[in-house]
Amino acid sequence: MAAPMEVALVSDAAGPLCNCSVWELHSGSALPGYRGGNSGPRGLALLGGEHLLGAQLGKSYINVWELQRKDQLQQKIICPGPVTCLTASPNGLYILAGVAESIYLWEVSNGNLLAILNRHYQDLTCLCFTDDSSHFLSGAKDCLALVWNLYSVLQAEPSQIPDPRHVWSRHSLPITDLCCGFGGPLARAATASLDQTAKLWEISSGELLLSVLFDVGIMAVTLDLSEYHMFCGGMDGSIFQVDLCAWPVQRDRTFQTERENGKVFKGHRNQVTCLSVSTDGSLLLSGSHDETVRLWDIQSKQCLKTMNHKGPVTNAFIVLAPANMFNPDGKPSVPLPKFSKHLHGTESNDEQGSEGVTLRLGLHQQDSGESYLEKAEKMYSQMYSTREKNLVGDQEHLTIQVSELEEEVSTLRKINKNLFDFSARIITKPAK
Repeated sequence: MAAPMEVALVSDAAGPLCNCSVWELHSGSALPGYRGGNSGPRGLALLGGEHLLGAQLGKSYINVWELQRKDQLQQKIICPGPVTCLTASPNGLYILAGVAESIYLWEVSNGNLLAILNRHYQDLTCLCFTDDSSHFLSGAKDCLALVWNLYSVLQAEPSQIPDPRHVWSRHSLPITDLCCGFGGPLARAATASLDQTAKLWEISSGELLLSVLFDVGIMAVTLDLSEYHMFCGGMDGSIFQVDLCAWPVQRDRTFQTERENGKVFKGHRNQVTCLSVSTDGSLLLSGSHDETVRLWDIQSKQCLKTMNHKGPVTNAFIVLAPANMFNPDGKPSVPLPKFSKHLHGTESNDEQGSEGVTLRLGLHQQDSGESYLEKAEKMYSQMYSTREKNLVGDQEHLTIQVSELEEEVSTLRKINKNLFDFSARIITKPAK
């Protein structure tokens, strides 16, 4: 492709023929869709530009497609209960799923279930990562939005549940949607709620920057890439545009539809469920329970295109099309493993013995699980114990070999510590 193509990925609750439809954003031409099942609300995500994930509506599994093989499911990730929301880290290394009030975290490289986080009191409704994959946010029906440091979650003991970095409790009714801007741990995040407010937060400090009160409950929220505007989808089908750089600056603001009629998108006949802005900030994509997806021109507030569906729209977002999406001969660089149903470190010995070497930051500081150094040490011990049986009468030579191996293990330990310290500094270093 000469230039990156923007595509819209859309799913609805009916979808008898197609789970996820795909269409080119600017021309409106339909592209081959992904078949098999129906994806639930907040349950569609791209994984590493090579796979598409879809949380099956009302079922206890996640559908997985290779991007270029749209007519064939590659596998299903079995979950302990119906998945209420789903996301994947931008770096393609981790998958998050909400099951009831718990957050499940998988590592993509080996399929290990790394953590089960139980800090919400009611069902999860939405999940999202920061753009650098260092933090993730969770929202639930308990009116709480939590900010998690991924590094802290991975470092925690398996028997302990890590504390979230921030607990945002300013909403009085269930959280319906959330999104993150750019900037990693320094980014801003927006939350939407049935309490008729949308709020803007600073992730680094946890401070509330802006709270906007509307006439209706807010079901969807998104930011444009420049973060000049926040778009909020209402239960009545209206979409509100909030200027984040408006003067004078007020932390608490009321959106008065009569006065700000030029900042309302009107066309949907039922609640707006999802919103997404194009990369150049000129187009807005919206999905609704009125079974339509609409493409809007942001400047004029005019609807440019309407796509009809067979059921309420559950997901709709804009992405730059990965190369594999249009290459029928393309294959993922690394095949997906089988994803575990049990927390890593609690499987039976037989299951652990069948797994490969696992590399996780800081694992050498934990009591559970074997790091690659410990496995290497065990391998070395087996090697020189075998040689000891075979080299009869050559004790001096054997001693020299043992000393060399012990020195090598010591060197590897130093290298591992340096790698860990370097990675920790990079992950925790604040952005300039």
